[in-house]
Amino acid sequence: MNLQRRDLFLVLTLAAAAAMPVWGQDAAPAVAPARNGAQSPAIPDFSGIWVHPSLGFESPVSGPGPVRNKSRLPSGASNFDQLVGDYTNPILQPKAAEVVKKRGEISLSGRAFPDPDNQCRLQPVPYVFWNFEIQMIQQPDRIIILYHHDHQFRQVRMNQPHAAQVRPSWHGDSVGHYEGDMLVIDTVGVKVDRYSMIDRFGTPYN
Repeated sequence: MNLQRRDLFLVLTLAAAAAMPVWGQDAAPAVAPARNGAQSPAIPDFSGIWVHPSLGFESPVSGPGPVRNKSRLPSGASNFDQLVGDYTNPILQPKAAEVVKKRGEISLSGRAFPDPDNQCRLQPVPYVFWNFEIQMIQQPDRIIILYHHDHQFRQVRMNQPHAAQVRPSWHGDSVGHYEGDMLVIDTVGVKVDRYSMIDRFGTPYN
């Protein structure tokens, strides 16, 4: 398969957390064709299959980044069989750091701590971004994101406000807009319970 590498920033603003992962696209055009056959520079075309190689989120260009896996393979890659979050990350509040530390200790003992995936629950944003492959279906009024794992999906309403009263749900309420060639998605109303977490390392929402 001929993979074309491109950068796409999906900016997600949550009620309690924000994340900006970078994805690589599988041979999708950069700009959607206009109806008359000409190229429209106003709306980029994100339709297609997107992949990323890492378990967590990509490091930002500068400043503190998201929690990373302390357990590494000899190659330096993240060890998917041991989910040991770096609880010394300065973005974590002390209470959250303690939760990440305890869950890492459970993983090091050879057990798995409960998470949305192993509890067969819908996976909240941004936890769901651990999926290595997604498909985006772009329509004029919405974008549908299909996740390969467990066949979950999200709908992003384009150029619309959030409802006045958002009922909390596992995927939350997502609205989006374009800023040049960047797709910005704002997600609020993510349902939180004892299995909810931001990433595979067990980082809590608060």
